[in-house]
Amino acid sequence: MNAMQLTNVLFYVFGAIMVLAALRVITSRHPVHAVLYLVLSFFTGAAIWILLKAEFLALILLLVYVGAVMVLFLFVVMMMDLDLTELKRAARKNMISATIVGVAIVLEMSAVLFRGFWMIDSHVPKSASKIGLTAEIGKALFTDYLFNVEIAAIILLVALIAAVTLTFRKRTDAKYTSANKAIHVRAEDRIRIVEMKAETFEQETKREDAP
Repeated sequence: MNAMQLTNVLFYVFGAIMVLAALRVITSRHPVHAVLYLVLSFFTGAAIWILLKAEFLALILLLVYVGAVMVLFLFVVMMMDLDLTELKRAARKNMISATIVGVAIVLEMSAVLFRGFWMIDSHVPKSASKIGLTAEIGKALFTDYLFNVEIAAIILLVALIAAVTLTFRKRTDAKYTSANKAIHVRAEDRIRIVEMKAETFEQETKREDAP
């Protein structure tokens, strides 16, 4: 078995695992199991990207989706007290609309895939085989698409500043501590030492018994 045949076998193996994991995502009865099957489908998708020599996309899939998004989903699902009975009732109620949307998505994806199969003999640029390489993607992003990358960076920066600004809004139902006042506070403003005469137990008892 040569390298090409081994690659084809691994592609179909990973593809079958990915399809089965995706089916288990929508058929699993427990939300935590569904999230774990989704993580498995992402891992197999990354393996397929590596077989297609698109290691950059594989790493992005693992780092962003598996390493961040899916871990967050898993913690949220595990920490929330989900009512499975209510979820099943809502799923049965929306079964017809969900089926219609699912069939529409399958038809759209099938049309795109079959159109790609029919155009397999069309002209393909020679550089298309290098699009998965990290160096080629970096060169393309910072030469041909530099303006687009800068615009995306500015948009993300504005979104980050807006999120930080929203968190620093003053609320009337919350107490705040001024860091500037806490730093410049003096000891005599916080503590006041009062001298009092010490009293024995007998003196205190006599004072209480006095008319």
